[in-house]
Amino acid sequence: MSNQFTSTRIDDDLNLLSDTLEEVLRSSGDPADQKYVELKARAEQALHDVKDRVSQASDTYYVRAKQVAYRADDYVREKPWQGVGIGAAAGLVLGLLLRR
Repeated sequence: MSNQFTSTRIDDDLNLLSDTLEEVLRSSGDPADQKYVELKARAEQALHDVKDRVSQASDTYYVRAKQVAYRADDYVREKPWQGVGIGAAAGLVLGLLLRR
C-alpha cells in the first residue's frame, strides 16, 4: 500500500467521521429518537475504524523506520569507511543548505 493511498484513505475516513458527527450534533439529541441512536452508533463505529487504521499505519511506519535503521547500522558495520564518507557528504550538504 503506497503512502499516497494510505494518506488519502485516512483523509477520507476522517471526513466521513466528521460528517457523521456533525449529523449527530444536528439531530434532536433525544435518546428515544431512533435516528439519533442510529447516527450515534454509526459515529462510534466510524471513530473506532479510524482509530484502528491510524494505529495500523503508525505501527507500519514504525516497523519500516526500525528496519531502515538496522540496515544502515549493518551497512556501517560492514563498510565503516564508506559510512564515514556518506556521513561526511551528508554533513557537507546539510551545512551548505543551512548556510543559505
